[in-house]
Amino acid sequence: IRDLGSRKALITGADTSLEKGLEIINSTQIPTNAVAEVSIKKPEFYPCENGRFRVVIIDCGMKRNILRSLMKRRCSVTVVPWDASAEDIMNLNPDGIIISNGPGNPEDAGKTVETVANLRGKVPMFGICLGHQIISLAYGAKTNKLKFGHRGGNHPVKNLGTGRIEMTSQNHSYAVEQSSLEGTGLEVTHINLHDNTVEGVACKKDNVFSVQYHPEGAPGPKDSMYLFDSFISAMEE
Repeated sequence: IRDLGSRKALITGADTSLEKGLEIINSTQIPTNAVAEVSIKKPEFYPCENGRFRVVIIDCGMKRNILRSLMKRRCSVTVVPWDASAEDIMNLNPDGIIISNGPGNPEDAGKTVETVANLRGKVPMFGICLGHQIISLAYGAKTNKLKFGHRGGNHPVKNLGTGRIEMTSQNHSYAVEQSSLEGTGLEVTHINLHDNTVEGVACKKDNVFSVQYHPEGAPGPKDSMYLFDSFISAMEE
């Protein structure tokens, strides 16, 4: 694992032969429809009394604390499936859009990438984890699979704008290639201090930003909860 990175593996009984175990591993395909499996199938609406803003979340495997974090900030929220079109989303008259976290290879969520590309510049957008990768792909950047992936609630990330170091919660296997961001209109805003991978990007012109980690992580470090306030500020502006 240290030499080759994350591998397919099999937990089995002691009576399984090496040959049979390898046959099972080699014939097992990594699923490519993980986002479709975990996303909701039809829109869900969560009204907020005295809500200030209307937010749409594209559900790629959303953590519920994203929803709670928005409602605490007086947002009424509509959650839509991963394959909702840009037209469907804009018909909801959102003040802002969040692309959620979720499982698997971001390139498998091609419909979401296309939707985000068609939403660029219309309203503020905020991407979290897989949503960060999807935004980057929508702007023309590339992603790659990490050797080991980032797991746990203790990853130090540097905010390049403030110089502050945030302890972050992470759980992902893919990352945005920094060299592929050139010419896309996205700039790097955060980096991982363990391996210098990209942890955040932004396009000021389009009012779009995203992070690779989980500001909503619960339980987890709360250093990054300010990002929801940044999203609120973007909608206010």
